[in-house]
Amino acid sequence: MARLLSVNVGLPRDVEWKSRTVHTGIWKRPVQGRCWAGRLNLAGDGQGDLAGHGGEQRAVFVYQIESCRYWQEQLKRNDFAYGAFGENFTIEGMPDSAVCIGDRYRIGSALFEVTQPRVTCYRVGIRTNEPGMPALLTSSGRPGFYFRVLQEGEVGAGDEIVKVDEAKEKMTVAEANALLYSPNHPLDQLARVLRIEALSPGWRRSFEALLKSSTTGVTSGNAGLAPAAASYPVTPGFRPLTVAAIERESSDVFSFTLTSVDGEPLQAALPGQYVVLRLHPSAGGPPLFRSYSLSGSVSTERYRISVKIEPNGKAGTWLRERVQVGDVLDVSSPRGSFVLLPGDGPVVLLSAGIGATPVLSMLFALSATRSTRRILWLHAARDREHHPFAVEARRLMHALAHGSSYVCYSTPGSFDRRGRDFDADGHLSQTVLSEIGIPREADVYLCGPACFMADMKAALSALSAPPKRIHAEIFNGREAFNPGIAGAPERTPRPPSDDANTGPLVSFARSGIAAHWNAAAHQSILELAEACDVPVRWSCRTGVCHNCESGLISGAVTYQPEPLDPPADGNVLICCVRPQGDVVIDI
Repeated sequence: MARLLSVNVGLPRDVEWKSRTVHTGIWKRPVQGRCWAGRLNLAGDGQGDLAGHGGEQRAVFVYQIESCRYWQEQLKRNDFAYGAFGENFTIEGMPDSAVCIGDRYRIGSALFEVTQPRVTCYRVGIRTNEPGMPALLTSSGRPGFYFRVLQEGEVGAGDEIVKVDEAKEKMTVAEANALLYSPNHPLDQLARVLRIEALSPGWRRSFEALLKSSTTGVTSGNAGLAPAAASYPVTPGFRPLTVAAIERESSDVFSFTLTSVDGEPLQAALPGQYVVLRLHPSAGGPPLFRSYSLSGSVSTERYRISVKIEPNGKAGTWLRERVQVGDVLDVSSPRGSFVLLPGDGPVVLLSAGIGATPVLSMLFALSATRSTRRILWLHAARDREHHPFAVEARRLMHALAHGSSYVCYSTPGSFDRRGRDFDADGHLSQTVLSEIGIPREADVYLCGPACFMADMKAALSALSAPPKRIHAEIFNGREAFNPGIAGAPERTPRPPSDDANTGPLVSFARSGIAAHWNAAAHQSILELAEACDVPVRWSCRTGVCHNCESGLISGAVTYQPEPLDPPADGNVLICCVRPQGDVVIDI
């Protein structure tokens, strides 16, 4: 007979961890007496990170006393009390290998339904004082599971757990957990799990992505965990390319056309992708790595990059002053997941300044196919002198059956003409977007300075644009994702003050900085990136979730520990890799 041994609740608290503050509700304590099980959670319970925990699909987390005893034996410990794994219900007699997604149980006066396995994160490592626990829970097939509350009611320790209904499509919690996180994703099992009506929407999307990738020929990576990173794998390394032409596009933007040195075709890029340049501005000095979007048409004969010359920009200044036609530069293969997606719906290209470069390549692609989609380009610039590609963009728009553009100049010059050079003075704003009429079903491609990106995202959100249709490109790195970290300030990436100038050099290409690897100070490249204030994404920190998956531009790494499911070819999970020599990471 299955029994409820303990009901555990706790409200979020702040805990100190690695010189940071984590806001978490993983500390749970047993309830004395009866407890009300509501639709969203138990009375007296709360979650610090509502994006990853709690809510209707994850109202109650369940863990087994048998698994607690298993971990005590494996880890040689005896201190795992009720609630030690963050569970709301400590139960007996319902192993993950027997409970199925969609099974229903009566406990006390409440009715529950199993929705998904637990998604482990670093916080269970903090709670148990075992940093590797997220990977251990997942790899062992003992993750625990979540209940949805179908009928609210009272529960209490000692209540019998009675199965009242079984899922029509039987797949256990352990099987579903392995199907997502292991390297094996059989098509028949993916189809099977997607027939389970009770499966939570988040897990359903992951399995749908895995099924889609399996049927479209993607052979590496886990699209269910890192869909963007796994969709466009790139072989690491650099290729020498010749500078065939240099053109001035505006007062501070120059374009460089690059062609093959040996006559072999270039790798075709997807509209919106970028390449990484390895530059050698000083003889014997460390190289500089810079990412530049491809701004021309898709071609296997040439790449065009466009560079904004910043006042104190080392790479841009060196390219403008030292590089000439005929010189050879080291260039990576095209990479990046900010790409024009197929479809026949409206497209909005929303850019400012040099942010025009990736969306211009999308416009080239749309024009080349004589697309009949509705296409709107909104661009912001200072004035005509600082408006690159103006003539080129107008020519491409005129070739489209349903293309239109809208240009704002923040400070138009005395010779700039409204109606000829620009459409309105000022800035792009929510009011402007509303007046123009952004189609709600449009895919929006957004690129520009950080403040512009933030303003446009807020404006699009206020206009009820679906988040899944807003695609953004960030020049310097990417948006950080550090769940539960409270009040983390944004800092400019820079090498750590204790960089010893010895050991392998780890370069973070998109952030434009490099630091030397110190095995005594850092357990992973992720920890080194954090020491450099490079924006990073992570959740488990043990090779499970793939949030940290990043491109390996060059070099070799070793894993410690090995991830449960390897990343896409050409990518690495920075939370559990160390450099074997000099490496370049695409963050």
